[in-house]
Amino acid sequence: MDNKKINIAIVGLGFGAEFIPIYQKHPNANMYAICQRTKSKLDEVGNAFGIEKRYQDFDELLKDPNVDAVHINSPIPNHGEQSIAALKAGKHVACTVPMATTVEECKEIVELVQSTGLTYMMMETVVYCREFLFVKELYDRGELGKIQFLRASHQQEMAGWPGYWEGLPPMYYATHCVGPILALAQSQAEYVSCFGSGTIDEKLIPKYGSPFAIESCHIKYKDSDLSAEITRSLFNTARQYRESFDVYGSKKTFEWSLIEGEQPVIHTGETPERVTVPDYAHLLPEEIQSFTQAGVYDSDDNQHLSFIQGAGHGGSHPHLAHAFVNSLLTGKTAYPNAKQSANITCVGILAHDSAMNGGEIVKLPAFTLE
Repeated sequence: MDNKKINIAIVGLGFGAEFIPIYQKHPNANMYAICQRTKSKLDEVGNAFGIEKRYQDFDELLKDPNVDAVHINSPIPNHGEQSIAALKAGKHVACTVPMATTVEECKEIVELVQSTGLTYMMMETVVYCREFLFVKELYDRGELGKIQFLRASHQQEMAGWPGYWEGLPPMYYATHCVGPILALAQSQAEYVSCFGSGTIDEKLIPKYGSPFAIESCHIKYKDSDLSAEITRSLFNTARQYRESFDVYGSKKTFEWSLIEGEQPVIHTGETPERVTVPDYAHLLPEEIQSFTQAGVYDSDDNQHLSFIQGAGHGGSHPHLAHAFVNSLLTGKTAYPNAKQSANITCVGILAHDSAMNGGEIVKLPAFTLE
């Protein structure tokens, strides 16, 4: 098993290009193929990284018997359909967030994983970022005590991003909020209640029929006394980019920094202290440890919006790639698996439904909880 190589194909070469050198250096991965509709972009990336196998057509890629797994980094509207097609073609799937844009697509993915035995992993960056790994370590050691409440926010100005983002309901892209607060508590969402607030520009509303500048949602945890609150904004809201979570414990509380670059705060009882969050590269194979600090998008002339605004996703990318490859080698599912991904994603989809209906309680579907 130490010498086994998984043939990986990456679909979508914007943000997706970040993972190419990680897979190339991973001891158990073979960066086999890339797929991009635009030939000039396909060849630019293929030439830069020395990848010979190139596809412009996703369906043609899926016919290649040498592809073991696809890592999907395409636009949000394509996630569900491409994951479904890949599973039907017998390929393991890693997919950037969210899992899909409808509850029905999420259900089909879960059912395909159950019927085929294939692996599906949603590549949620926050549950592998150094802040999450730090807080999880504190919790596992008992330093937080009993978790009493969790809160998360993701505020980001999406002006200038590709057109499919324009007017997107904030909760449709809530996984960066939902993922960490469910993962840390090792739980699932049972039901949600969400309110919309404010309005976005009139020209942005028609595409999705969503008027809200901000959506805030309460989540009730399944079989638990816990609840959590999440806040999302995408347009017309003044705020520096912030992808954050806070965890309130009986002994200690962790609060994310308010301003990018500042240290977070640990409250021990009523005493606050700023702390330095360590890197967790030591958890990775030596060959890919450097990617927690730098990657493809790390120079002034080679930037991607998710890195300019997203602070490099907290060193999560090599952890995500390693978790996926390791799950294929060992047969042990990595977080979040299909059912967990569906629960996380459906929280956002159903939270927006709740907001459009005045905050009514909406239960998560049974297939995400069983």
